[in-house]
Amino acid sequence: MRSLPHFRRMVIAGVGLIGGSLALACREKGVVSEIVGVGRGEKNLQDAVALKVIDSYTFKIEDAVKGADLVILATPVKSLARLAGEMASSLSPGAIVTDVGSVKEPVLQIEDLMPPGVHFVGAHPIAGKERSGVKAASPALFKGARCILTPTSKTHPDALNRVHALWEMAGSYVIIMDPARHDRIFAAVSHLPHLVAYALVNTLLDLEKSEEGLISYSAGGFRDFTRIAASHPEMWKDICLMNRENIIEMLEKYETTIGRLKSIIRSGDADALYDEFERARQVREKL
Repeated sequence: MRSLPHFRRMVIAGVGLIGGSLALACREKGVVSEIVGVGRGEKNLQDAVALKVIDSYTFKIEDAVKGADLVILATPVKSLARLAGEMASSLSPGAIVTDVGSVKEPVLQIEDLMPPGVHFVGAHPIAGKERSGVKAASPALFKGARCILTPTSKTHPDALNRVHALWEMAGSYVIIMDPARHDRIFAAVSHLPHLVAYALVNTLLDLEKSEEGLISYSAGGFRDFTRIAASHPEMWKDICLMNRENIIEMLEKYETTIGRLKSIIRSGDADALYDEFERARQVREKL
């Protein structure tokens, strides 16, 4: 494990579940002297101060980052490049900027927005809850979870090493991955399941128009399967639009699988249906 980094002034843009949890982990480990929050909702920022997640807050990121040596961009992915542009001229040489977004290739433009001596490192912690906001934050959120770092040929080695150590400090198992490969993988294992969950819930909502109270008959299996449909719509709207080509490809593969199941059921082929279910069951058991 790498030696613990220390940061004088840490800025969290987006003090919610992920940003707040990382702030708490840093505070718990004593690796940061001051934490400044940036956001739009004053109530959430006031809660963050009361919960000792941050020391102070501002609504202007260009003010927050003055003198900062670490900036965490934890807002919806669509806003990351805009924030980077707004704060660029206020960043000090030696500062490290990183993010927590689940789409990586589209945010690489941040590298080109950074002034000389300021370094960007893409990151994606694989952790979360259905609840959002700073009140859901926990310093233990990342313990045992994976965190993907997506460096490029422009990534400064020391900055990469410090961000790597930061996430290890938070309890994550850190993996280095090419940004394009990251976006393709997570379109399949994360983005597609969320869309399937949203679609299933909305299908039943549409069916309720002709069968009132239908959802009230759902059991634990439905609740477990659709749990991720409680995730924040704004975040998932941006993810889908920014990773659209990979997601469309995965949706088409899923449609192919659904089509195969429809054909098997229509034909009454019990053996083929059993094989489909058994293949999925074996994979699920390994998980």
